Order: sequence, then structure tokens, then C-alpha cells
Amino acid sequence: MDAVWIVTRPLPGHAEPEQVLRRLAGRAELAGLARPAALLGRWFGGQDVLAPTVRIEPVAPAAAFAVPARQPVTATHALPPGVVGGGWFGYLGYGLTDPGHWPLPRRLPLAAWGWADHVLRRDADGQWWFEALVGVDEPPPEALAAELADLVATTEDPPPQPWWTGSQRRPPAERHEAAVAACVEEIARGEIFQANVCTRFEWDFKGDPVEVFAAGSARLRPARAAYVAGDWGAVASLSPELFLSRRGRVVRSSPIKGTLPRRGPADDGNATLLRESTKDVAENVMIVDLVRNDLGRVCEVGSVTVPELLDVQPHPGVWHLVSTVEGRLREDVDDAGLLAAAFPPGSVTGAPKLRALEVVADLEGVPREVYCGAVGLVSPVAGMELNVAIRTLERHGDLLWLGVGGGITADSDPHAEWQECLTKAAPLEVLLHEPSLTVASR
Repeated sequence: MDAVWIVTRPLPGHAEPEQVLRRLAGRAELAGLARPAALLGRWFGGQDVLAPTVRIEPVAPAAAFAVPARQPVTATHALPPGVVGGGWFGYLGYGLTDPGHWPLPRRLPLAAWGWADHVLRRDADGQWWFEALVGVDEPPPEALAAELADLVATTEDPPPQPWWTGSQRRPPAERHEAAVAACVEEIARGEIFQANVCTRFEWDFKGDPVEVFAAGSARLRPARAAYVAGDWGAVASLSPELFLSRRGRVVRSSPIKGTLPRRGPADDGNATLLRESTKDVAENVMIVDLVRNDLGRVCEVGSVTVPELLDVQPHPGVWHLVSTVEGRLREDVDDAGLLAAAFPPGSVTGAPKLRALEVVADLEGVPREVYCGAVGLVSPVAGMELNVAIRTLERHGDLLWLGVGGGITADSDPHAEWQECLTKAAPLEVLLHEPSLTVASR
């Protein structure tokens, strides 16, 4: 695709994006189309982006970074602000770092991508848009735009499609605490300074995971929610964290390090404790340095800065300590080069990064799969945005699982780290066992 018209059509209607996603899923099932994909929350400048149908398929690990870097597009006219147009929806699994080293069995592909030539976009003002990438000799897809307009025109909830989850299977607390203690010993020996140690909760599951994702997005309002699915399974990511954002040559990452429970909108006591926590502050600053190093490998000399350091932010059920690192990519670096330098996300690995990867692979008894990788969209029009795949439910067959973990430093207490895992998992556990299928207005 060398040159295209980027078709944009405003659509009447004020449906919530979760409602539209559920209607798109029903449309795909009835018509025998590939499943929809969705990015909900604050993507690409505070927007929601949905692909009505996109065939997301496994790609070879060697091509995982290169696939979304292709398909250059040259617009034939000026674009209004916020346009996405289309692009590659998909994910990068954490195991791409070293597929041979992680525990087996692995159920999902290491990476999967799919090209969508049209999307529905809801901008920051609540206006819906139909957008498509159309060859210069092709007519605008007006019939498709009209069909999809009907899906955003009503605010009534689609008929509920309930799901069922069996009893939860957790690893013993002692196992995770032992892994944390072993990690602290590695730090004491000078092998690493910090690492992320994770575990996994599992359920038997019946139903459509798109329903879980839609309900979770409506209830929890995560900033970087992402849903992708295919014949291989589904990924329902309710993540608060930005891994990478690229606009033109400007690239940004916002690592989260530091977590305490948040018991309600008026609960700011733990926010103060988090801001004053020596352990959490040190951990965050360490990862900021790691991300600066990652971006420094591919950015112009002197362009990497930290515009936001140690900001305490409210997220579903927790307070998080968040920083932002920004730089300007060199002209000779494409998205594949950026991903090769920065993946996996620094906030879910450790420092030094390569040795931390080896340590946690030895300590964890199950593969992370997509968890701690990245999910998102690479658009030839809007750039690239990927989340960090935390707070992420993964489904294969009748099995559903959730990865949880936390950063370990020399001061970490194994029991407290297990409690942090429970705190992070709690909102999703409630969602799975007390589903609300009514989408509340934002």
C-alpha cells in the first residue's frame, strides 16, 4: 500500500464503546467475520479505537517486531486531528525475549498481529468516527460506514451473554514468597539490583471473553484496556500502563513502579505513604534509569528526558507511582528497531535487564505468556501505542488465567509481596465472580 485516501466520516450517536464492542462481536459471529479488536480508555490522545473485524493470526517470533513496521502509507490529503485510519492490532508475548528459556507448556502464540483497514474511533469529546484506508483508485466504503453507524446510534445494551467461572486455582502463598526470598538473595549477592517476580491465578471458564472485557472496562475504567482475539484464544487486557507511544519521531514510555491499595475515591492516605516510601521510590527511579537506557540506544543523543517523575496516580483498586520518559528517535530507526531496543517493558523485568530476565525465568514456575508483554496498535497514520500487558486475562479453550506480580528490591518482604499480588488481582477477581453486564455511562 503506497498511497491511500484516508476516509473519515463523523457518525451520529452516543453509545459507550463497550456497548459498540459487544454489538461488533455479535455482528462478526452472525456474519462469519473475524472477531473485533478494541483499545479503550486513553489511547492516541484520549480516544477509543475499535476494529469491527480483524483477523489476528500468530506470527513467527523472528518477525514479531517487523510485521507491524511494514505497510507504509502516504496520505493524499491533510488529516483532521486524532485520525487513526487503521493499522496492525495485536500483541507481543513476554516470552519473545528468549522463547527457549521460559517454562513450558505455553498455550498462546508468542506474538500475533492482524491488519485492519477500517476502524471506529470515539474521540476525546465523545464524537464517533468511521475511518478507513482506501486505495486512491477505490471508492469510499459508504455502505460499510452506514452499516457501522447503526451500531453507535443507540445506547441500549445488547442482550447479555453471561459467562461462568469455576473455582480459582492459586499457587500456594509459600511458593511465591519463596521465589521472592530467592530473588532478594540474588540481589544481596550482587547479581541484580531489582527484578519483577510473578505468579498466576487460573479458572475454568465458559462464555465469550469479550463480555468479560467489556464489563471490566466499563467498571474499572483502565487507561490502556485492549482486547484482541483469534482462533488461538483471546487476550483481555485491563492495563493502566503505557509501554510505548510513538508520534512521528517522538517516543514516550510511562513505567509504573510502586503500588498500595486504594479503598475509595476519598482514600488518599496510602497515596501519601506511597509518595514517601523509600522502597517504592528507589524502585521507580531504578526502572526510569533502565527505560532511559533502552530509549537512549535508539534516540538522538541528548534527546531523552524525564518530563514526569514519581507521580502518584489513582487506578482501579490501587495507587500507582508513575514516571514518564521521552525521547526523539533517530531517523534510521523504525518501529522494529524501537521494539527490539525496548522490549520487554522495563517495569516488568528488572535491572540490569538481561540478567533479571534470566533470574526470574529460573524462579517462576509457569510461562508469562502475553502477561508482561504488550498489546496495542501500530498505525501508519497515527503512530504506535502499546500497553504493558498487566491486569490481563488470557483465554485458551476452557482455561482463563491472570498473571500477577511485583517488583523486588533488597528491602522486599516476601509476605508483603504476596499481599501486593492479591491487591492487584482483587478487582479482576470480583469482576469474574460478580459480573455486571450493564454498561454505565462514562
